[in-house]
Amino acid sequence: MDMENGSNQYKQKRNYRPAIITISAILIGAIMILSGMPGVEDFDLFDVTILPMLNAIFNSFTFLFLLCALIAILKRKVNVHRRFIYAAFLTTTLFLVTYVAHHVLAESTAYGGSGFMAVFYYFILITHIVLAAAIVPLALTSVARAWNMENERHKRIARWTMPLWLYVSFTGVLVYILISPYY
Repeated sequence: MDMENGSNQYKQKRNYRPAIITISAILIGAIMILSGMPGVEDFDLFDVTILPMLNAIFNSFTFLFLLCALIAILKRKVNVHRRFIYAAFLTTTLFLVTYVAHHVLAESTAYGGSGFMAVFYYFILITHIVLAAAIVPLALTSVARAWNMENERHKRIARWTMPLWLYVSFTGVLVYILISPYY
């Protein structure tokens, strides 16, 4: 124990890798399976078409929280940064809940546009999906490195994670805006 500042410089680091691999595999696998399943027939408890709008709202908040986290860390306000990152994890989790619920309860909606707009939509959609899958282990690894106080390793991975997560959350909203006329 360092007596001057009361910190324990020999604190044992936790190995979060098994949890990160398990959570990533379960989430990505479940979403892949759900994307190919038909929706539940005769579901009347509520209008499931509200779920994609909730997805977009949660993605919007995630984007804003990440932007605030980025600004905070650039100003060296670590505690503020940490709080906004946790808020982004919360809204991303809420997004995942509504996303899974929508895919369990409703049929997939086909994009009805054509020409340039269809090319644009599918480019955004495909890059969004691929990078969203990558964000799961990247974000979890980033936060695990921060928890372990591996600051240099955290910075190295966060330099990739932050812009990709911003892109995924922004394009999630864009995908909703582009497909919403076809719900």
